[in-house]
Amino acid sequence: MSRDVTNQDVTSRTVKPNPESALPASRRDVMAAAVGLSAAALAGTGAAVAQTAAAPAAGPVNTRTVGKTGETLPLLGLGTYLTFDLLPGKNRDHLRAVADTYLDAGVRVVDTSPLYGTGEVSIGDFLSVRRQTDEVFLANKIWSTGEYLADESHALRSFEQSQTRLWRERFDLLQCHSLVNVEVVVPILQAWKKEGRTRLVGVTHHQNEYHDVLATWIERGGVDFVQVNYSMLNRSAENRILKAAAERGMGVLINMPLDKGRLHKAVGDAPLPDFAREIGAQNWAQFFLKWVMGHPAVTTVLCATANPDHAAENVGALRGPLPDAAMRARMLRHVETLPGFATAARLPYYPDKQAMYQGVIRRSQAAVRQRQS
Repeated sequence: MSRDVTNQDVTSRTVKPNPESALPASRRDVMAAAVGLSAAALAGTGAAVAQTAAAPAAGPVNTRTVGKTGETLPLLGLGTYLTFDLLPGKNRDHLRAVADTYLDAGVRVVDTSPLYGTGEVSIGDFLSVRRQTDEVFLANKIWSTGEYLADESHALRSFEQSQTRLWRERFDLLQCHSLVNVEVVVPILQAWKKEGRTRLVGVTHHQNEYHDVLATWIERGGVDFVQVNYSMLNRSAENRILKAAAERGMGVLINMPLDKGRLHKAVGDAPLPDFAREIGAQNWAQFFLKWVMGHPAVTTVLCATANPDHAAENVGALRGPLPDAAMRARMLRHVETLPGFATAARLPYYPDKQAMYQGVIRRSQAAVRQRQS
């Protein structure tokens, strides 16, 4: 099956689960298992991890604490790129079910962007209905140039639009999206942090070609979080980014942990190895996600989907034991023996699902292609 804040300083914050009284009765049993977030120090990295040997369906949520900021966050977060982009007026019940599944399981990190089509609108609505808008660690982005060099007007318009869509006065994290105009945008974000528009500042990218530039921003300081692509299929971030972030106790958000569906295509119908039960992995999604979560530099793994069944699989990775270095090596050796793994990196993103995500992004891309032809 193919599938895919304060004015002058940063305060320590632990994101807490929503009180069960705010949820429908059918959700309370799920939330009863989310007993809160805790952390244990991880020497030498500025990070900490809390985990349990219990089955994935029960026990505390796996979390990490960011040494630089004191944030204690769940190891799984909800990504929204493409999957949450729908044409206006289309039925969003499946997306609401995805968001409910993540939030009910104890996920409290949501990452979005003004560039993600109607994604901000849906997330803002879902959180508002659940009355959890202020409980979620909301990571958003700025993609801005300006009317002239160092002009802030485009960035401000983007920020104010996001405030309205997401119904948030300020954000937990604002990131310079894909390093666009980074030399101008990061200083603007740093000023906004001082002024209280955001608590934290970050930089992002999703392509290996920009990893060295991304690492430079980690090493020069001035940012609190970095977001980067990392998966069993694409381990480039290990070379420099994860090391640099760990040395500085910096928060790390991971995008593309399933390599946009290519990992599932790589394993095909192969069964899980027997040793997967040692980390509580009950399906390939949990196997792949827990491998990424097991890296001590990783704070939160962002996993996007538009399929409620896949969401239910993904959130199982939020609990249960995490793999240590030896287990991660064993997991990698195993998938490297599977016939489809060697060629998976050459597959298109979202194999067999190219037509599934039909929102304003795909509509605009199709319109440009039509004009070109």
